[in-house]
Amino acid sequence: MPVPQDQPAGTPAAQHGHAHAHPHRHAHGSEHHHHEPAGQAGGAPARNFADIRSLLLASRLNEWVKQKAVAVFSRLARAEGKVHGIPPEQVHFHEVGAVDSIVDIVGACVALDLLGRPRVWASAFTDGQGHVQCAHGRMPVPVPATLEVIAERGAPLSQCEEPFELVTPTGAALVAELAERFGPFEGLRPVKVGHGLGTRELDSRPNLLRAVLAEPVVVSGDGERDEVAVLETNLDDCSPEVLGHLMEDLLGAGALDVFHTAVQMKKNRPGVLVTVLCAPERAEEFARRLVIETSAFGVRQTMARRLKLRRDWVTVDTPYGPIDVKEGWLGNRRVQQSPEFASCREAARRHGVPLRRVYAAALRALALLEPNATAVPTESGAGETRQSSGVSNKETGRSDGR
Repeated sequence: MPVPQDQPAGTPAAQHGHAHAHPHRHAHGSEHHHHEPAGQAGGAPARNFADIRSLLLASRLNEWVKQKAVAVFSRLARAEGKVHGIPPEQVHFHEVGAVDSIVDIVGACVALDLLGRPRVWASAFTDGQGHVQCAHGRMPVPVPATLEVIAERGAPLSQCEEPFELVTPTGAALVAELAERFGPFEGLRPVKVGHGLGTRELDSRPNLLRAVLAEPVVVSGDGERDEVAVLETNLDDCSPEVLGHLMEDLLGAGALDVFHTAVQMKKNRPGVLVTVLCAPERAEEFARRLVIETSAFGVRQTMARRLKLRRDWVTVDTPYGPIDVKEGWLGNRRVQQSPEFASCREAARRHGVPLRRVYAAALRALALLEPNATAVPTESGAGETRQSSGVSNKETGRSDGR
């Protein structure tokens, strides 16, 4: 990729001494500014989205890396454009336009390409709080562009007590584009682990980014079996706001599932049965959180055996772009197929169409992959029959074991 003459070529991310999703050229203990509209770059070179896209597309990178890198910058441009009230094409990138930042973004895409383009999972975004000094003045953390990136992706976000910006717009865009889904590490066996360390000392947690290369857990011939803890408590005097907050917190902390069931309790009071599924070794932790966070005076705990279908992931092409589809396998038999909600939702938002239309398009694409005729819903809701037409699946054999 050609190096513009107004930037030094010897400042890739590797010279920072670590690799992480924070590709800005500044000392990590200092405050900084982000992408800016034209004329606010503080005298440093500024490039708009079209310039960066042309630079990437004209490079000798392979097509997959080019498209992924452009997609990351596109997310940034959409977010910054929305914040500043201008079209994405008019957004000028000051720090992100620097060569080392482009190398960081491209480097992440190249790394995935060299690893065979594995599926990417990510935990929830965790940002700090307080304010950061930007070119536009003091901004709240998370900064507006970061929030826009995360909101567009529909990714989970929490805040910790650190009074710093821990998620930048660039880091958020990288994860939002590369991660297929967000959730706990489950059903996978770690193979290799890498860490990137930051220079700033945080009070409540280590300043590091961890990447884990993992493979699906090998399951028995008729499905995967495991054991989970089931925690239950009945509540008739707890605010719905508290229950909603509790559900988000428990799921964010790694609970396998949390759900509420309406029940009729003693003294003829309507109430809620709160049920939490979690790994057995974490049952005590979650039980304590239930009695601390709610009005519960006790929590019931039982153990339950589970039979889980082996889960694979395929991608089907639709008029709204590629859609992830979850498949459930019992031994050698595929017994479930379901378009992934997050993938459908993102496509629906991107194209401005109803979610059900994207869902129906994914089901029709699935029917084309079947060797036999399959009835699928049309956009009008009626069923139609499609025959196999030789359309092949782009990605096969993907499994998360969840």
